[in-house]
Amino acid sequence: MAETFLFTSESVNEGHPDKLCDQISDAVLDACLAQDPDSKVACETCTKTNMVMVFGEITTKANVDYEKIVRDTCRNIGFTSADVGLDADNCKVLVNIEQQSPDIAQGVHGHFSKKPEEIGAGDQGHMFGYATDETPELMPLSHVLATKLGARLTEVRKNGTCGWLRPDGKTQVTVEYYNENGAMVPVRVHTVLISTQHDETVTNDEIAADLKEHVIKPVIPEKYLDEKTIFHLNPSGRFVIGGPHGDAGLTGRKIIIDTYGGWGAHGGGAFSGKDPTKVDRSGAYIVRQAAKSIVASGLARRCIVQVSYAIGVPEPLSVFVDTYGTGKIP
Repeated sequence: MAETFLFTSESVNEGHPDKLCDQISDAVLDACLAQDPDSKVACETCTKTNMVMVFGEITTKANVDYEKIVRDTCRNIGFTSADVGLDADNCKVLVNIEQQSPDIAQGVHGHFSKKPEEIGAGDQGHMFGYATDETPELMPLSHVLATKLGARLTEVRKNGTCGWLRPDGKTQVTVEYYNENGAMVPVRVHTVLISTQHDETVTNDEIAADLKEHVIKPVIPEKYLDEKTIFHLNPSGRFVIGGPHGDAGLTGRKIIIDTYGGWGAHGGGAFSGKDPTKVDRSGAYIVRQAAKSIVASGLARRCIVQVSYAIGVPEPLSVFVDTYGTGKIP
């Protein structure tokens, strides 16, 4: 076999403070778009102990109760008392929302006089889309497994399988790969790391046993696990204090988790809280679709696509495609 290498991707649970903020920002966006599809939204969220603040620029005809959205989102995640990290019903909610700058509006929308195809990009920037044939999702295995472990943690917390779990947590997976003429081929899972918030009643041994049985086994295919696979399960030894009580949170700080787990490349722009005129989001979505289509159609085993924009200009400034030497011409 060719020489192998290790690559690691991480993920976070829905109760991680940064991801909580992402979800609040997107909940505000969803509420605006549901009533007014032409809403222009740039909503940020920050949180720390007993406080959530939403701020940004929103121009919409929608009637939105920002405080209710914040509290409902926190409650749905599981932040229902101070001892789990935040009390959705009693925390302070601050709102500082203004309308979109008229300078930006005239450049992007022509004060809403432009046809849809004439609407300019909401900002400058460059975005990347990536795809690889190593999983059915056409996503990197290290990223897929880290993401699915986090989703499984949330599932077993909410369905009562592991009643000691609390909302906050992080996962990380290291995969051993080899490079097959530009395509990435997973060989085995080298390391699994899970750090999850828990209550006071559970022991570290119980945590490790439950995580292996109810989280890792259902998620990671047996063919990738062997006697050499390393498991770090709550390696700090204690993770009772979590959520915004443990760490401050901010929208847009988990951009690698939201994309490809460190594979490919990233232009630096976040997704959450942004309407489709923000090319940080819509541009990244369309180049993911392009890269995925190239791989799904068999034109390449692995692909990255870059696109760039100027504020107010509808068409991309540049498009770049690389298939890492795996491209095939039918």
